[in-house]
Amino acid sequence: MPPRAVRIAARGWIGYATAMSFIPSGDLPVMQPAARLRDAGLLLDAGGGFAARRRAAGHDIGDGAAQWRLACSLGWLDIKLRYRGSALGPFWLTLSSAVMVASMGLIYGTLFGAVLSQYLPFLAISMILWQSGIGGLAGEACTVFLDAEQTIRSIRMPFTVQVLRCVVRNAIVLAHNLVVPIGVFAIFDTWPGLDALLALPGVALWIADAIAACFLLGSICARFRDVPPIVGSIMQIGFYITPIVWKPAQLGAHGWWLPLNPFFTVLEVVRAPLLGEVPTMTIWGAALGYSILLWLAAWAMFARARARLAFWV
Repeated sequence: MPPRAVRIAARGWIGYATAMSFIPSGDLPVMQPAARLRDAGLLLDAGGGFAARRRAAGHDIGDGAAQWRLACSLGWLDIKLRYRGSALGPFWLTLSSAVMVASMGLIYGTLFGAVLSQYLPFLAISMILWQSGIGGLAGEACTVFLDAEQTIRSIRMPFTVQVLRCVVRNAIVLAHNLVVPIGVFAIFDTWPGLDALLALPGVALWIADAIAACFLLGSICARFRDVPPIVGSIMQIGFYITPIVWKPAQLGAHGWWLPLNPFFTVLEVVRAPLLGEVPTMTIWGAALGYSILLWLAAWAMFARARARLAFWV
């Protein structure tokens, strides 16, 4: 029997199949090629060449994207189930975020000697975008496939659906938490104006990065269960070295290294327009560069791990 061959019984015939060919057992009649067995769902293959893995990953992404309505429904259902029986539902998180922003604004605004009407809007939008956006998604991306263990093992469904489900779920949480910075803008009358529309390309980049992060971290963490705590530690370090509670201008000439921080560039392409500013070409170039590297790593990892994910979760 060749490596990774799987014994298959169909129509009374028994044989062995790999990703490249079908090998009959004994004098039994030759059955259908492995490609047709794979299309019929009869072929189980955990290997194959890189080209075959790449095609399978591409089909998975295409089929999952075609089922985006299902992913949106599952993401919304996750939110409903998470806060089932709660009076305020997900707005408990919004309330806690508002209290945290107000308390941190008073403390750090006093320590930095900042004008509260200028500092609090910056802190509010930064905290929400980090807590409910970048940081929150990074944590859930690690368990995107592990949380869907029962579904993956019982239903034939593209893994991309679980990725989109996670992205939709986090997008809903981020959307209702934006109430906090909007309230701060209203209190201090610091609306960004039409410059806020410049955040739309940044939001599109965030969506692409979120999908890539789920593919990459979800595949790695499905195999290595020690990775999520490591990711959590990295995100905690990223919080302190990224201008979230402090402004980039406070570094002065020493802030030349900020574009080297991928968290800063990705955050700034959305945050700056919402504060009435325009991101520089350096920021946008760095953000696009980091996103391309993220997608290349995610594509390579998902293409390699996809056939094994059902056995890892």
